Amino acid sequence: MALSSRGQGGIKRGRASLVGGIAVGIAVLALWIGVARDLAIDTPATIVCGVLVAVAVTAWVRIADL
Repeated sequence: MALSSRGQGGIKRGRASLVGGIAVGIAVLALWIGVARDLAIDTPATIVCGVLVAVAVTAWVRIADL
């Protein structure tokens, strides 16, 4: 029995996972910067690492929610 490619299967990507992933990424970056400032290590390199971590978490949330 062959499956038709119309209307069957496929991944439906919701907007909620995208918005949720971005919100979590922003929260991660805010917490990263806050902790770095409290520890007095808020150098540009530390902020760049925080951005990379936030992007990775955002992508993970988006992909995990598919």
